[in-house]
Amino acid sequence: MATENNKLDGAPASSARAAAGHSVRGRRQEKTGLVTSSKMAKTIVVKVTRMVGHKKYGRIVRVTKKFYAHDETGQAQPGDTVRIVETRPMSKLKRWRLAEVVSHRSSAV
Repeated sequence: MATENNKLDGAPASSARAAAGHSVRGRRQEKTGLVTSSKMAKTIVVKVTRMVGHKKYGRIVRVTKKFYAHDETGQAQPGDTVRIVETRPMSKLKRWRLAEVVSHRSSAV
């Protein structure tokens, strides 16, 4: 019995929960992008650009997608680079939340 208890004590918390019958949640997706709008209340629009190889021609193509993210404190402004994290659905379009502002917009030119 003592050896069985030691196995659970030394194991990480996630494997201890799995042993107890609880489900283990995977890591949440993270994306980095540029804030395009912050005019809505507690919501920002983040433009995420990624480079993808074209299926037929192999050329690298720039693909852009916009995500609505929850910004509780309103700290992100248009032009800022931010990191967003996947979360539970908060509205019809919002499934992401602001994790951090990576860099603020440089001076307006």
